[in-house]
Amino acid sequence: MTAQPSEYHRRVAAQKRTSIIEAATKLFLDSGYDGTSLARIAEAAGVSRATLFKQFTTKAALFEAIVTEYWKVDDEEAPLPQPGNLRAGLETIGRRYVDLLTQPGMAALFRIVIAEVPRFPGLGETQFNLGKMPYFESVRRYLEAENAAGTARLDDAEMAATQFLGMISNYVFWPRMLLARWEPDDSAITNAVDQAVLTMLARYGAPGTPGA
Repeated sequence: MTAQPSEYHRRVAAQKRTSIIEAATKLFLDSGYDGTSLARIAEAAGVSRATLFKQFTTKAALFEAIVTEYWKVDDEEAPLPQPGNLRAGLETIGRRYVDLLTQPGMAALFRIVIAEVPRFPGLGETQFNLGKMPYFESVRRYLEAENAAGTARLDDAEMAATQFLGMISNYVFWPRMLLARWEPDDSAITNAVDQAVLTMLARYGAPGTPGA
């Protein structure tokens, strides 16, 4: 019978995994995806090559883990809002999206993909399929639930989700790709979310919906 790892060993493994992901993200950004070896990542993370290879056998697998980590949403701690109050639900989703986009490293992750995707198109596919799309799908499902509940009127939940997230990211996130000092304050970010919510309510809120 194989002994199960202790809580201590699981904690140490998780800490090493975090160190590897942080080191890889920095090296990918500084030296490029192609210019960074797993050996260099192991050295920067302060782990042995055996430890790194035990968790990530290829750079592609490591990059997938980076993307998944940055876009991860704990469904138990942050479930989709219950349908019935479109305004409150959109406000919650909008704030969560801001938290995702402004977390340390997210802009760096996008810069890695943008810089390397002409030579490594798989990086873009990984970012899209494992990162952005799962989150986008959760928002689309929420809007469909509001539509079914009668609090929203929309024919295309996919387009509505695109519009809502786009309004927020176009202010909160994308300027960071070109403007190194783009750091809007909390009140400006809150206002961007509020205005996106009001626009969605005006366009898609059912009659009688607060704010519609």
